Amino acid sequence: MEVKIGVQHAPREIVIESAQSAEEVERVISDALAGKAPLLSLEDSRGRKVLVPSERLAYVEIGEPTARKVGFGAL
Repeated sequence: MEVKIGVQHAPREIVIESAQSAEEVERVISDALAGKAPLLSLEDSRGRKVLVPSERLAYVEIGEPTARKVGFGAL
């Protein structure tokens, strides 16, 4: 699952690949935005944790990763 996190006053977004399901990621984000958790905490597929203060979240996109195309195949 690919998750893109926009942070206020930051020029770049954070992009992580998570092994969690879309429902789990959405629940964690909802808790952070509702004020139930002071930090948005997500773990990527390599075991690293990403922590973002809830009040600094600008946007979050949840979606499937896009496969990279390699070579010169027919379009």
